[in-house]
Amino acid sequence: MTNQPIIVPRPQATEWLLRWKDRDVIKVVTGLRRCGKSTALKLAQQALVESGVNEGSIVSIDLERMGFAAPTTPQELYDYAVARISSPSCYVFIDEPQRIKGFERAIDALYAREDCDVYITGSNSDLLSSELATLLTGRYVEFRLLPLSFAEYRDARAALADGADDTELLNRYLSLGGMPYASLLPTEDVSEYLDGVLNTILVKDVATRHPRISMPVLRALLAFLADNVGNRFSLKTIADTLTANGSKVSPTTVGGYLDALMECYLVFKADPYDAKGRRLLQQGGKYYLGDLGFRHLLLGRDGSDLGHRVENVVYLELLRRYHTARVGRVGDLEIDFVAEREGKPHYYQVALSVLDEATLRRELRPLELLGDAYPKTLLTLDRIGVTDHNGIEQRNLVDWLLE
Repeated sequence: MTNQPIIVPRPQATEWLLRWKDRDVIKVVTGLRRCGKSTALKLAQQALVESGVNEGSIVSIDLERMGFAAPTTPQELYDYAVARISSPSCYVFIDEPQRIKGFERAIDALYAREDCDVYITGSNSDLLSSELATLLTGRYVEFRLLPLSFAEYRDARAALADGADDTELLNRYLSLGGMPYASLLPTEDVSEYLDGVLNTILVKDVATRHPRISMPVLRALLAFLADNVGNRFSLKTIADTLTANGSKVSPTTVGGYLDALMECYLVFKADPYDAKGRRLLQQGGKYYLGDLGFRHLLLGRDGSDLGHRVENVVYLELLRRYHTARVGRVGDLEIDFVAEREGKPHYYQVALSVLDEATLRRELRPLELLGDAYPKTLLTLDRIGVTDHNGIEQRNLVDWLLE
């Protein structure tokens, strides 16, 4: 492996940041710790320079790397940034400001200046449900950065020139996930690295916000979710399972712990949705991991449950493309995902193979029952080209991921 650090391009995030350049809103990039938010800011800064912006007009503040020299109060943060503003139009990038209590006051003060275009990152969804959102209602835009898409992952691995084809890469991606640095590591080192990432998240992003949470129970809950990706279950089912395994916990506590895991993007919930009635339902949602590498870490096995791991990858890809994805219901039947853009749904079914006619009919049935003209896609690992089933498009998963 080269001694030079490999920077994995994040085109979607970079393009988004540049699209909002010089517009009167704060640009906020949120996402799982170590998923590449800092890199996204650096790439945006490089793109600004390449577009003609003077390097002296860019103020970059990485609080984590500053260590003991970092500002500790909102006033210190504001003063530190202002002292580095050297032109009538500056681009101020602040990485993880939420480590400073009351940081939102400094961000608001910088935003109020006519010479600042402000960009920040955060590793906790509470960043935008805190005083920042209240203080800046309607004055910020958010980009939720996920770990590498399969297309980005393939580009990252290509830099290593290991000769792997797309099938080999997909198998690795389905097992080890898409955390940027992990994507560049030898397979035997990935778990050790992810264990460090997970412990950092649990300590810095969960324990500091929820000091009463039991870390062993939280880790047991995360392992349960990793083992049941894409399954439906109640809070009581989870509580009973954890209790039977030695972690006594109530359904109410499980609900609170799930919220904590979702706050830091370790876990996402796909809400249940009545696809014909176009309304959210109360029960039947599913949970997916923010990165499949944590499944590999927590369970120590990769060969099982391929269907649900593929489903997890599709769910995350839909979040990248549509921002939201829900679990659809048509009567007693299920549509794996309903994604929407500008109020228009796109339905997705996911299957490993539909070469068997009975399996194909089963997967198509809920989509056929919808009876509307919105796009419907069946994703499989089968290599038979694009196939149309009376308006339902069948696509190969790898081709779709690499679009």
